[in-house]
Amino acid sequence: MSGQLPESDRVWAIELNGIRPIAEAERHGTPFELFWVWFAANIGILGVIYGAILTSLGLNLWQSAFVALVGSAGSFALVGVLSVAGKWGGAPALTLSRAPFGTRGNLGPTLVSWISLVGWETVTVVTAAYAFLGLLNLAGIPSDTFWTVISLVVVAVLVVLFGLLGHATLVWLQRAATYIFGVLTLVIVALLIGKTDWSAVLAAKPGPWDSGVLATLSIIAAGTGIGWANAGADYARYLPRQASGGAIAGWTVLGATLPLFVLIMVGALLSSNVKDLASSANPIQAIGNALPAWMAVPYLLTAIGGLLAEADLSIYSSGLNLLAMGFKIQRYKTVLVDGVIMVGGSIFVMVIAQNFFGPFESFLQLLADGLAAWAAVFLVDMALRRGYDEAGLVDTGPQSPYYYTRGVHWRAVAAWAAGILVGLAFTTSPWFSGPLAVGVFASSSLGYFIGFTVSALGYWALVAARPAPRGVVPAPAPTDAADPTRS
Repeated sequence: MSGQLPESDRVWAIELNGIRPIAEAERHGTPFELFWVWFAANIGILGVIYGAILTSLGLNLWQSAFVALVGSAGSFALVGVLSVAGKWGGAPALTLSRAPFGTRGNLGPTLVSWISLVGWETVTVVTAAYAFLGLLNLAGIPSDTFWTVISLVVVAVLVVLFGLLGHATLVWLQRAATYIFGVLTLVIVALLIGKTDWSAVLAAKPGPWDSGVLATLSIIAAGTGIGWANAGADYARYLPRQASGGAIAGWTVLGATLPLFVLIMVGALLSSNVKDLASSANPIQAIGNALPAWMAVPYLLTAIGGLLAEADLSIYSSGLNLLAMGFKIQRYKTVLVDGVIMVGGSIFVMVIAQNFFGPFESFLQLLADGLAAWAAVFLVDMALRRGYDEAGLVDTGPQSPYYYTRGVHWRAVAAWAAGILVGLAFTTSPWFSGPLAVGVFASSSLGYFIGFTVSALGYWALVAARPAPRGVVPAPAPTDAADPTRS
C-alpha cells in the first residue's frame, strides 16, 4: 500500500467503513496489492485436494494441467473483471448489486452470496482445524470430540480476530502470508513431488472428456474463481478512481492462478502415491503422511496459515453481505455473527457428519448455480454503465434511482431466477440431480455454465429496449451520520 492510510482504514485498527461508498479522500493503494490478496487466498492446501479430484476422475497429467490452468485462470478472469466495479462505485460487490437488481430485489442475490461465503468459511476452518488437530496429535493429544471442538474454536477465534480489523489489516496480512507461507509451501511442494510415482503418472492414459475433463473443469472453476466472484469488488473499492481496470483484473488473475496451478498439479502428482486422497475424511493428515517426520510441524503450520488467509477474506466479505441485506449494525459486529454460524457449521461437518468430500462437492456445485447467474446479470449491467449513483446505493428508499418498482428491478430478478432454474435442471451432485442432468450433463456438472449463459442473454434481451444508464457520474458519498453501517 502506498501513501498515508486514511483514519478509517488503518492496519491493526478496526476499519470504520461499512458499505457506504469510499470517498475520494479515503481512497488509496494500487492494483498490485490485489496480487497479494489473491495469492495468499489461494495458497491453502485445498488446491492439493483439487488436484487429487482430477486424478480420481481419471485425468492424466496433461489433462490435469489443462483443467488446472483453464479452470483457475478462466474463473478468476471473471473475478478480475467484476472487481473493476469496486473502483467505479467504491462499494462492496453486493452493495453495488443494488444497481441492477433494485434496493429490495437485491436481497435474494445477497442471501445466496452470504450463504456461499459462510460455507467457504466453514470449509476452510474445518480444513485448518484438521491441521491444528494434527499439531495436537504430535503432542500426544487424541483426536476425540473434545479436542476436535477445541481445534475448531482456536482456528475460528483467529479468523474472527483478523476479520474484525478489516480491509487494511487483511491486505497487510495477505502480503505477509504470501512471503512466509508461500516460501514454506514451495518447500512442501518440492518434498511432495519427490513422492511422485513418475512411471505411473507418465503411463496414465487420457481420461474421458465428459465425465473427466468437463466434470473436473466445472468443479475447479466452481471451487476457485466462481466462489470468489461475489467478493472481488470488496477489495478493489479503496483503489483510486484513476486506477487501471486492466491492472485490477490482471493482478487478480495472476495472483490467484500462480499458487492454484502449482498446488493443483502437486495434488495430481501426489495421488500417484497417496491413494484415495480425494475421498479422505481427513485430507490434511493424508497429505502430511506423505512428508518426512521432521516436516510435520512446518507443514501443519503452513496449512493453517494458508487456510486462515483464505478464511479471513470470506468472513470479511460475508459481514459486508449482512450489511447489504439491511442489518443495522457496525461492520465488525457482523463478523462476530458470522463467526458463531461458522463454528456451528464446522462442528456439524467434523463431529456429526464426519464426511468432508461429499458435502464439499455438493456445496460447490449447487451454490455455483446461484453465484454464476448473479455474476452474469452483474456483468451485463457493468457493460451498460460506467459508474454508480453512490448516494442511491445506500439510500434504499423510493428516492433512490435503484428503487425501480417497489424496490425491485424485475428484469434482473427474472433473468437471475431463470439462470438458476436452468442451471439446477442440468446439475448433478451427491446431494441433488436435476431432471435434465442426463448424458454428458450427468457426469459433468456443467449446469452453472448454462445458467450463466441464460442469465446473461436473458438480461441483455430484457434491457435492450431500456438499457441501464451509461456514463453515470458518481455522486458524493453520504455523510457518516447518514450511514448506519459506519462504526
